[in-house]
Amino acid sequence: MTIGDKAPEILGKDEQGRDIRLSDYKGRKLVLYFYPKDNTSGCTAEACSLRDRYADLQGAGYEVVGVSKDSAASHVKFKEKHALPFPLIADINHELLEAMGAWGEKTMYGKKTMGTIRTTFVINEQGIIEQIFSGKQVNTKDHATQILQK
Repeated sequence: MTIGDKAPEILGKDEQGRDIRLSDYKGRKLVLYFYPKDNTSGCTAEACSLRDRYADLQGAGYEVVGVSKDSAASHVKFKEKHALPFPLIADINHELLEAMGAWGEKTMYGKKTMGTIRTTFVINEQGIIEQIFSGKQVNTKDHATQILQK
């Protein structure tokens, strides 16, 4: 996916098993962020940045949805532990990850593996991707500010 593309309608199921669709956010901007793993340092910092500035994001017209390949049960624990106010999609088969281009080859500790590429898509009120943060562009500790400043 690139800037100007229409985001897919079906996003997946959240940690409660509810279907999450792009049309659920019609008339609002959507921050759709993909992260590698619940309860890891960078992913926790990113989620907490979005949690801490959630009221500011909502005030600016944004909603937030997180996505990882972790299970719904893992997401429930992650949300409860960090009081996350937004849904987390359990994309265990990485269908959305692949469709959005957030799944690919990564190098970690010198070893190449396939996995989640930390990516955030800012989607406008009409469902069009306006902005993309990917990989090292994502400031996990202050990601909400990055989004609000653009």
